[in-house]
Amino acid sequence: MEIFQIVGIGLVATMMIVFLKDQKPEFALLISVATSIIIFYFVINKFQVVIQVLTNLAKNANVDFIYFTTILKIIGIAYVIEFGAQISRDAGEESIASKIELGGKVIIMVLGLPILMSLMDLIIKILP
Repeated sequence: MEIFQIVGIGLVATMMIVFLKDQKPEFALLISVATSIIIFYFVINKFQVVIQVLTNLAKNANVDFIYFTTILKIIGIAYVIEFGAQISRDAGEESIASKIELGGKVIIMVLGLPILMSLMDLIIKILP
């Protein structure tokens, strides 16, 4: 039932922002950021359960833990980048949001290089 809390917080914040946007735009932005952080806090607790289940699945499937942790880092970075970019967009800073996304894509690419190299080694070993 936490979804109702999240939606409720979001709707109340949206109404407050709509009313304050014309008179006090700085307060509207602060409400937007604070609401985003509160909702992010609600959601981050659920990630712990998902990570625990995925960790157990990876152990049972004998997946190399280094690859698994790298994939989890990539997923986490993607969520954080999206969160930061959306806050920048809410503030009307599209150019900063696109730079945040670009930075995140580069970091994800760098983190994914060891997995790509391992995959390429495997392909080379398979080919005669």
